[in-house]
Amino acid sequence: MKGTEWQYVKKRTADPDGGTVYVSADGERYRRTGGEALRAEAAFQQMASGLDYPVPRVLEQGETSDGAFFVVEESLGGRSLHEMALAGPAGGRELADTVVDQLTEVSARLLYAQVGHRVDATADALRQWVEQAGRTHNVFAENPDFDTPRVRAALDLAADRLVGAPMVWGHLDYGLPNVLPAGVIDWQHHGVMPLGYDVALALEIVPFKGGAKGYAATPVQRERYLAALDSAARAAGADPASPHLGAFLLVKSLFFVALMRPADPAPTGKHQKWRYRRHLFLKGLEQYERTGSIDTALFPILDDFTAGHGSADRP
Repeated sequence: MKGTEWQYVKKRTADPDGGTVYVSADGERYRRTGGEALRAEAAFQQMASGLDYPVPRVLEQGETSDGAFFVVEESLGGRSLHEMALAGPAGGRELADTVVDQLTEVSARLLYAQVGHRVDATADALRQWVEQAGRTHNVFAENPDFDTPRVRAALDLAADRLVGAPMVWGHLDYGLPNVLPAGVIDWQHHGVMPLGYDVALALEIVPFKGGAKGYAATPVQRERYLAALDSAARAAGADPASPHLGAFLLVKSLFFVALMRPADPAPTGKHQKWRYRRHLFLKGLEQYERTGSIDTALFPILDDFTAGHGSADRP
């Protein structure tokens, strides 16, 4: 797309190869540069687009004059559902129903496409999903006290309870920041996962941000969202995903601990956030061991935990 005027957006901090994001002057296209990770992401998007996943269409790809890989893709819109939530009424503290409705529509589209294109997975696919989605290698390296028979037994139990669930290609970092009314962006962490892992957690994981995101889903919104997804799954010929919510959240809570341990052990904000995420994993682990489920609404917010009130939250 020669002659296009590109405007700088941001650096690609999540890509190990670095890179930059640009948007066209008319806002209709995005251009991203990077390395092998971006190349793999673009290849996946092209495949997923052919499977009717709600992903941006890849319009052009190649190499820049300095040898970096670039991809041009269609824009799915100017604002994510996360940005819309922050701009909502009441200071954004209560998630607007319109945002939940849009999330439901996109999630149902993704779920329907996933059901229609199941992956012929290997016998150890669930164990591989736990390792990739939970980033267990990194979590256990940075938190060796988590690498225990107790934690591994809980993860094994979660995988065992998912035996028989359809395995599909998924996002693995699905949430309001990556969802727009027209579809889902940022597929760099894609992988094979049990059906529902992406979409079922979209509202459940908001508390992991510690209350700092400026919004929260109400119990009614969470129930309505999960009920809609279960209906969509049944309509597509699959079992509902909500019974697996506990297993999904146990793995996801490890994901939020990954890459969090700061190099400097001083009690800085980063150190407190790392300790907070560790606390949430342990609270979730306790719940899962007792009940087989995890209710993130019972987690303390970051401010309370930092102030020393984290022990007051209920298990």
